[in-house]
Amino acid sequence: MFSKSKRTIAIPPSETIREQLKDRGMTQKEFAIRMGLTEKHVSQLLNGQVELTQNVALRLEAVLGVPAAYWNNLEMIYREKLARVEAENELEEDAELASRFPYAKMAELQWVCPTRNRNEKALNLREFFEVARLNALGRLCVPGIAYRVTGGNDTSDYSLAAWAQKARIDSRDRRSAPVNISKLQESIPKIRKMTILSPAEFSERLVDLLSECGIVLVFLPHIGGSFLHGASFNDGNRIVMGLTVRGRDADRFWFSLFHELCHIIHGHINSPDENDPAREAEADDFAKDILVPSGQYQEFIDQGCFSKESIEVFAKEIGIAPGIVLGRLQKENYIPYNRYNELKVKYEIS
Repeated sequence: MFSKSKRTIAIPPSETIREQLKDRGMTQKEFAIRMGLTEKHVSQLLNGQVELTQNVALRLEAVLGVPAAYWNNLEMIYREKLARVEAENELEEDAELASRFPYAKMAELQWVCPTRNRNEKALNLREFFEVARLNALGRLCVPGIAYRVTGGNDTSDYSLAAWAQKARIDSRDRRSAPVNISKLQESIPKIRKMTILSPAEFSERLVDLLSECGIVLVFLPHIGGSFLHGASFNDGNRIVMGLTVRGRDADRFWFSLFHELCHIIHGHINSPDENDPAREAEADDFAKDILVPSGQYQEFIDQGCFSKESIEVFAKEIGIAPGIVLGRLQKENYIPYNRYNELKVKYEIS
């Protein structure tokens, strides 16, 4: 009948009633008759299963000679401690969940307040995720979220949850037109042309262009260990796309962007299957072919010349940054990762 947490014990008034009956040698049946209540109700009262009402308190005063105010006070204290026990146990459970989130990194990025106290972490994460309990997150998974990762570990899901929530929060003050997939498809060539520009030149233009298509683009820092490059999901009547400059390389940024655009154009974000391998492969192929058209790329490969100069000439011919061509050649093992990296541009986008 007792309820307890690590710090609190809630003792129901029924324990005191039992002591009174024992002292008087009164059976439960006799007590029920004297109280004018059913034996079932008295049994529930003695087992702490029903609330001790003011009416019952007055009857106890008459039967046991103990003032009603005393019973009412016992009940009030019990209910308060019961709520405290429940809250403390819930916080204990949430503190365990909180340990799975990349809290230190989130605090470093000022998404949450820094603390080493596990309970404070749980409370801060509740506020960040806007939930009364962290276990609610399992039922609030962003439906159809499509995201690009380059690996996986046990913390990926929790990092993704934090990352997606931050994208949602940051997108709230952004306005956008209704979702228009046709317009987005028509805008792909315009977006591709931005790859030769600096972030200062393209970032605002890119945000505005996507906003006209019903997509709110949010730039977020990378969370270490999450392997996450980007994510897209529906949020009300618009789409939120979060992008990170993982490694700060321009080729990765643009690949991730077009990868996410594929998910949006092909309706992957409307699917309940969060991360289907075939769907991810489709988005990868889409991004590769948009950035470096497959036919022209194959002709370049067939020539067998992968000098720095040939890469620059080829990139100029297809209207793309040479670092993007280099990134693909490195990815497909035509060139070692330690060669010609001066062609790559490092991005800083806030």
